Amino acid sequence: MQPFADKRARKKDGHTVSILDGGIRASLRRAEHAPSSLSDETYAKLLSADGSDLDALCVLADAVRHDAVGDEVTFVINRNIDTTVVGRGDEASRHFVEVLTDEAWRLGATEICMQGPLPFGAPDNGYLALVGAITARAPGIHLHAFRPAEIFDGATRLAISPREFLETAKSAGLGSVPGTAARILNDEVRAVLLGGPDLPVATWINLIITAHEVGLNSTATMVYGHVETPAQQVAHLRTLATIQDRTGGFTEFIPMPYVPQNGPGHLLDVARPGPTMRETRALHAVARLMLHGRIDHVQAAWTKLGTRLSQDVLCGGADDLGGLLLDGELSPSAGQEAGLELTITDVERLSNQINRTTRQRTTCYGDPALELAAAELKPGRRRANFNVGTHDATITARSTHDSQDRPS
Repeated sequence: MQPFADKRARKKDGHTVSILDGGIRASLRRAEHAPSSLSDETYAKLLSADGSDLDALCVLADAVRHDAVGDEVTFVINRNIDTTVVGRGDEASRHFVEVLTDEAWRLGATEICMQGPLPFGAPDNGYLALVGAITARAPGIHLHAFRPAEIFDGATRLAISPREFLETAKSAGLGSVPGTAARILNDEVRAVLLGGPDLPVATWINLIITAHEVGLNSTATMVYGHVETPAQQVAHLRTLATIQDRTGGFTEFIPMPYVPQNGPGHLLDVARPGPTMRETRALHAVARLMLHGRIDHVQAAWTKLGTRLSQDVLCGGADDLGGLLLDGELSPSAGQEAGLELTITDVERLSNQINRTTRQRTTCYGDPALELAAAELKPGRRRANFNVGTHDATITARSTHDSQDRPS
């Protein structure tokens, strides 16, 4: 990392960024050498950075990102399936999930992301049945499924512990779990957001730790820009860091802005109308500093940020664009956020404009071609070429995020 705090000015995208005076300059000097070593109070102060202060914070976060993971913008090709749509447990829904799996497999997806509760009337083993159906149909595909609430529901239905449920699901082929529905890990904030009791923070944490302990990695998420304070954002990040110190099971951190039109009606007069661009840039940068040495990857949730702001955060700490989901032709609405699309060419163009290269990854940031070669695939199955340039004519990609906090 180049020296930061000793310079009076620095060039960024052709513009001169003035370096700060006073306490923030001292904080950034310390963070240059030990990004994750500042006090929580200092990180909360950095979240208020604006103007040249904010630019300087983002310059540092970008340098930390470069040193940690290099200059590639990564993405995963996947398909999103809503459990509610395919989980009835009858022959028709089983056939439907098999058809969707076949299409994703044929188009070159390396991951299926499945979230949401089972529909009314589904059998008690419905979650496990879906795991079996998908992995039997495409043994080489990675199944990323079941938020903490669904893990809890699945275990309760079968009258077993969450650990037993997760071990059984893993044995059946589950590859990882989404660390979504974290919102803000503060029970009072969560109750306001939901309009009533939510899954307690302690339960969410225990379920994620249990998943990690049985060998299932997860994402880590936050929904920000509603009723929470900067101190609560920092406390949320500190909780994630503490979990990672214990388990090492988080693959990436995904900050997602609150989108009022996708939120419940009771929040209209309570929550802020989502975060500002300034808040978004500051949060991604501070997350990169706080989580340095713990969680390598910070994702830009492009379906919520848009491409321009995604580029901004990719220049200020983020390195990943997350799941680029195949709509397919059979049932594009079978997953969340249908119609939000980027082609692979768009992803490459977005990255080239900020002088970055792209790399297709697997769910856990491996090489798709190597993992495919190692998988035991059914005879006769063929997959799309992993050279992303070959996808341009046939693949439309979009993120796996749901209306508020359902990311890849």
